[in-house]
Amino acid sequence: MSTSVLICDDSKLARRQLARSLPDDWDIKVEFAEDGEHCIEQIKAIQPEILFLDLNMPKMDGYEVLQEIQNQSLSVLTVVVSGDIQPNAHQRVLGLGAIDFIQKPCDAQKLADIIEHHGIKDKAMRERLAHQLGEQVDPDVRDIYQELTNVAMGQAGDLLARLLNVFVELPIPNVNILEVNELDMALRSIDANATTSGVCQGFIGGGVSGEALLLLNDSSFKEIASLMNYQGELNNKVELELLMDVSNILIGAILTGLSRQLDMTFSQGHPVVLGQHCDVSDLVKANKSRWQRTLAIEISYGIENHNINCDLMLLFTEDSLKTLKYKVAYLLED
Repeated sequence: MSTSVLICDDSKLARRQLARSLPDDWDIKVEFAEDGEHCIEQIKAIQPEILFLDLNMPKMDGYEVLQEIQNQSLSVLTVVVSGDIQPNAHQRVLGLGAIDFIQKPCDAQKLADIIEHHGIKDKAMRERLAHQLGEQVDPDVRDIYQELTNVAMGQAGDLLARLLNVFVELPIPNVNILEVNELDMALRSIDANATTSGVCQGFIGGGVSGEALLLLNDSSFKEIASLMNYQGELNNKVELELLMDVSNILIGAILTGLSRQLDMTFSQGHPVVLGQHCDVSDLVKANKSRWQRTLAIEISYGIENHNINCDLMLLFTEDSLKTLKYKVAYLLED
């Protein structure tokens, strides 16, 4: 039976080019949507299994389409195809439920690689991915988690800004329920060609436990050292010290901010170095036994006018979800 594929782009040329780039040996039925509103209508009408989605469109852009897919619990695997190659764009679409991102103009080999990587041709794999993506956090609860994190990350950002005398760019936190195998997907906003160093620190208190994972792009160390007026040789030992300094500030401050709002006290374990100068995928694979199915809150910090980027993820255990829901329930009451 043919796989139903929907291509959404406001450009007729782009729609045709993408359709021609799909693998010749893939048994598919392709439909089109001309803008975001038409896309939602088509998803409801034809129930496609796969959606290739542009971002910049009239009436309703790609971000709004992804949000509406979540809001209406529509079941479709979405790959974003866009000329907007900003790291934040990549990060945002993954946070909104897309499974991958392809840069325009679409390269047929890249498209084939992504289809192969995600097992999109395989029906059983598609069903598994659809189940995982459909298991979303309730929108009202997500809003509460995001607001709590906004307050806490603002405090953490303030401390980092004061330490480095810079302006810290604060993002919208991403909140998702993830399996261990999806952690690398959530972290793909980090440059795949760059290496990363990571620290993990456990926390527990009041029936809630988890780990805070901080990943710092290795290209950030030179500028951090400069901002901290470090004059010596930048070796592995010094970089580890800088990594620990940043993680202590961000992890400590955000856990303190959350604990105050949730009216609970977190005890923090000793920080553990996950790796230095590693690919993100290798770092996650080497440590995946540490994590289970988890509520993940992702925060990507940036420093204005500096090449400094770090991702902070709070990974709450599945057993913590009941307590967290109880803690925030009163905030949803009328």
